[in-house]
Amino acid sequence: MRILEDSGCHNSELSILFTDDKHIAELNYRFLKRNGPTNVLAFPMENVSESGPKTPMLGDIVISLDTAERDSKKIGEDLDKTISRLLIHGFLHLLGYDHERSDADARQMEREAERLLNVMES
Repeated sequence: MRILEDSGCHNSELSILFTDDKHIAELNYRFLKRNGPTNVLAFPMENVSESGPKTPMLGDIVISLDTAERDSKKIGEDLDKTISRLLIHGFLHLLGYDHERSDADARQMEREAERLLNVMES
């Protein structure tokens, strides 16, 4: 996967699960105590330090295709691009990015997401 290589995770792996709203809502509540479905969840194998992940297995990314389809229609984006964007968003969480800590962190994550989306599309 190009984004793994471009992010310096050459020998890393991750798990990707495409599911529906019912299943992702169950995971969202079970692990985050949040009600309802979401578009993407990321579960890192371990806490990531500033030096990057310590294990080749980065973690799991779960994407709800139901929510992704609604998102793509709402913003007028091709479903494949929406899924790519969600995959990158989850991947960045596995690397330790967090858009909820501060506005600066959110901007940094958004810049890196755009960069990786360009990598995927090139």
